[in-house]
Amino acid sequence: MTGDSPPIVLTFGLSDPTGGSGLQADLLTLASMGCHGATVLTGYAIRDSATCDEVTGLDPDTVATQARMLLEDIPAVAAFKIGAATRAELVFAIAEVVSDYDDVPLILAPDFTLDDEHVLSADELRESLADLLVPQTTMLIADSATLLQLTQPDSDAEAPTLDTAISHILAQGCEYVLAMETGTHRHVNTLYSKEGQVRQDMWDRGLHRVMGLTDTLGAAVAALLANGQEPAEAAREAQEYVFQAARAAFRPGMGAYLLDRFFWARSNDTDEDGETSLLPDEIPGVPGEARH
Repeated sequence: MTGDSPPIVLTFGLSDPTGGSGLQADLLTLASMGCHGATVLTGYAIRDSATCDEVTGLDPDTVATQARMLLEDIPAVAAFKIGAATRAELVFAIAEVVSDYDDVPLILAPDFTLDDEHVLSADELRESLADLLVPQTTMLIADSATLLQLTQPDSDAEAPTLDTAISHILAQGCEYVLAMETGTHRHVNTLYSKEGQVRQDMWDRGLHRVMGLTDTLGAAVAALLANGQEPAEAAREAQEYVFQAARAAFRPGMGAYLLDRFFWARSNDTDEDGETSLLPDEIPGVPGEARH
């Protein structure tokens, strides 16, 4: 990779035709934060901004082959981000690929539902994520329901407490857990490591339902790690980025609002000639990265 190349992040996930989540959202986030995104498709959704009608997973061999072709051609991947998978066989394939790159940071942001309609949390899928990907993970980003599901592979078993679930995930080898909680008026996100709570950040909750928060937060953390930040600071700055993108959210259709991942380009700044400038002095979340 030449000195002029941006950091490269390889992201695995679903195709979302709205651009609100999935690989499309990851690419927008990574580009906004100064990275180049390479993608491996795990499946595709048939949906709009209001509802999801169908989710179809790809063949695991196809997913693994695409990932290995990319990694053989572009060996200098600086971070992995893994979003939604549709079944356990896909998790097996992805886990086998990334296990060959244990020095590359891995962000896991699993999604077991799509707008609470299509549940992707079969016992086998949850168990494979917990057993194969969680131990390889640098930072797991998930809400409390997902964290509990990851530590309860058998849906008939007694549910653990959230603290027990987080402790179990960290004991499996995951370095950090960023637990997302949404209250009536605020988002409260807490970062944990084996040493305990690392930091807690609180953000005002918007009035509207917004798609893609977990995917975007995961991609933002991956971008910051790829740019050389430490995990705790990356978690903080990624949340700031998502908060600003959510404040600028827009509603292109009849359903959810979408994050404006290039909110910083809607600037009222003017250049020396009095023209409106779309280039900020710095890319959000990437300290010292001058844009002009």
